[in-house]
Amino acid sequence: MTHSQGTDLHYDVLVIGSGAAGLATALRLADTLRVAVMSKGPLHEGCTFYAQGGISAVFDHQDSFDSHIADTLNAGAGLNHTDAVRLTVEGAPEAIAWLSELGVPFTRRSEPEHTDEYHLTREGGHSHRRVVHAADATGRGVETTLIERARAHPGISLLENHIAVDLITARKIAADGSDRVLGAYVLDRSSDHVMTLSARTVVLATGGASKVYLYTSNPDGASGDGIAMAWRAGCRVANMEFMQFHPTVLYEPRAKAFLISEALRGEGARLLLPDGTRFMQHFDPRGDLAPRDIVARAIDHEMKRLGIDNVHLDISHRPADFIREHFPNIHARCLSLGYDMTQGPIPVVPAAHYTCGGIVTDLDGRTDIEGLYALGEVACTGLHGANRLASNSLLECLVFAKTAAADIQQRHATPSPLPSPLPPWDDSQVSDSDEEVVVTHNWAELRRFMWDYVGIVRSSKRLRRALSRVDLLLAEIDEYYRHFRIGNNLVELRNLALVAKLIIVSALSRHESRGLHFTLDFPESDPTLEQCDTILSPDRTRPGFPPQVVSPVAKTQGDPP
Repeated sequence: MTHSQGTDLHYDVLVIGSGAAGLATALRLADTLRVAVMSKGPLHEGCTFYAQGGISAVFDHQDSFDSHIADTLNAGAGLNHTDAVRLTVEGAPEAIAWLSELGVPFTRRSEPEHTDEYHLTREGGHSHRRVVHAADATGRGVETTLIERARAHPGISLLENHIAVDLITARKIAADGSDRVLGAYVLDRSSDHVMTLSARTVVLATGGASKVYLYTSNPDGASGDGIAMAWRAGCRVANMEFMQFHPTVLYEPRAKAFLISEALRGEGARLLLPDGTRFMQHFDPRGDLAPRDIVARAIDHEMKRLGIDNVHLDISHRPADFIREHFPNIHARCLSLGYDMTQGPIPVVPAAHYTCGGIVTDLDGRTDIEGLYALGEVACTGLHGANRLASNSLLECLVFAKTAAADIQQRHATPSPLPSPLPPWDDSQVSDSDEEVVVTHNWAELRRFMWDYVGIVRSSKRLRRALSRVDLLLAEIDEYYRHFRIGNNLVELRNLALVAKLIIVSALSRHESRGLHFTLDFPESDPTLEQCDTILSPDRTRPGFPPQVVSPVAKTQGDPP
């Protein structure tokens, strides 16, 4: 069922985001609850669709849950929550089985006696082959299947081309209101009309914030919307300094940051300098199979040392048929741009890829606000710690969609009154903008200084410089927001600038280098911070909820936030 227009709509559950986390949650709820799934553009246009590598899960008899857990903890550099890691790892086989039952076309082994088994590949940081995949376009297989099921389900309403502007909470509309979510204001991009949607439960599944950087592997929608909305509503965020840079994105302007899957290195691809020499062995004993943070920093180091624009990735020593069979989409895309990966190396650079921090949640996806859940990349569940292990991202979406759906079902089993009629969006005091260039200019400036000052390698001086600039931008954006009618670009810019500040403040507050956060002023890890998260808490007593640093603080594993 699809709606394109409407005001003052009510649902049991409003899911904001249409990737794996959002759609999986909706499908698990829709048999008994009225669910709406909202996406900023077409349903498929999110990070899930573009995920190449796969989903990590233990199926090989030589592998084990304990091994997968150990690899995840090792990648997370001492900041993972062990209960979240175990929950996710042990829930992986069921998540894969659920997707298979829905019809996701996972690649099977080719041997006649093993065709009922999944073909497993290996990626950086994994000690075994445990990555289930659908050729080299796993995300496409998962997303298209989930969309097909959602479109066919009568209990799911689909709102495409709608962007959430802000959450509506009881505290916002009444001075004595409780911390409970009531719905959201939503901009219909086809009409520029702001709708009021009410819901007993709201699920944020909006993805990450990698678009805060000039170079990213993510699609355009990764603008940190859910994190920003949750912060403005009063939720804590954690570990925002840990932004993952994928080490291998094709260095080709025409490709618009086309990601080259880590699975290539898992199948033997080698990172090379322009003269053909390998270099990863100088940075980590695992060489080309080191975790992403180490590989990205190594590439960044070599590019700066040699003054080069890129390094190379070479898998041409493997048989051409093997490459075409295992990486058909990557091979075809590279070939269309003039690079034949069966014949020689391809140029690659690092790019912003994944937000490891996010909204603080418990193991059921619950946030600090009653009725508000956060799932997938937008959340900080404790799974990833200081660095995400490859192919644990889609897995987290699926496992936590299941736990959240179960919790939502249980809470809806007890009847509760419908939310009171919510106040409509008020734009009576604003006018149409005649200076849209302000938005464009601020957007470009934000992404440039975040790349230059808050990128793979940081320093306190660079971070303070970035903080000064983002404060100026936030003031200018707020002025613009209060005086002119909103549009998609302004909504995204407002969110992205706020998330940029959260990243900068978090990075300034961690006085060590750990995982994805590397600073020249504190190049070593501090053992006393190994079990500490960086948590920012909104200060309700001051306008605008400026960051109040509670950082780092000892984690409490397993407890609701």
